[in-house]
Amino acid sequence: MPWPLPWPLPALLAWGGAWAVFVLLLQLGLPGMVALLLATACGAACSLWGATWWRRGLIAAGFPLSLALSGTLALPAWAWLLPLALFLLVYPLNAWRDAPLFPTPAQALQGLAAVVPLAPGARVLDAGCGLGHGLQALRLVYPQAQLHGLEWSWPLRAACALRCPWARVRQGDIWRADWSSYALVYLFQRPESMPRALAKARAQMAPGSWLVSLEFEVPGVLATGRLEAPDGRPVWLYRVA
Repeated sequence: MPWPLPWPLPALLAWGGAWAVFVLLLQLGLPGMVALLLATACGAACSLWGATWWRRGLIAAGFPLSLALSGTLALPAWAWLLPLALFLLVYPLNAWRDAPLFPTPAQALQGLAAVVPLAPGARVLDAGCGLGHGLQALRLVYPQAQLHGLEWSWPLRAACALRCPWARVRQGDIWRADWSSYALVYLFQRPESMPRALAKARAQMAPGSWLVSLEFEVPGVLATGRLEAPDGRPVWLYRVA
């Protein structure tokens, strides 16, 4: 998740930590290629501290680039493609059009069940579940629902499944997935994504089901309802007719 420290402190800490891991692994006798990959993986994990895509890219790329410039480790040219492959595994290219990895606050959806009551066992989807913060917020308000998460990035999907073992978390594209079986779909995406999301909900979801969006509304469309999260951000509610 984005770290509240001012930029570029998250990047400096991530780069220093990756170098520390790299040096330690070499001292333990691991091969240089293994040390490179593990230290780069640490940097890629720390890239979640970045609040924007370009900051995440800088954090993730900082260690392998500085290592290449330092000449500390002699590796074949193709080996430097491995850190790039690792970064693309965490942040696939076709997921860049969707939301950055901003977590849903734990209490952001409080009061939702009173306005949008769901039957026990209703299926609820967090579309683009990231590390599972949205699923955890949904569980607080719908403890009897069947919670599902969908995430394009394999590493984030795996981490979410570990953090939310009570939910069914799958890897996949939220725009290609079928939403027809869900009583409610929750999103924390981008303003540009919302018209597409509402169009998909209207095309696939049953009448009476709900599309719920934290912070971002559908431009030009009157919402069915609106809540306010404890931090003041709006929660927009759209009932499928």
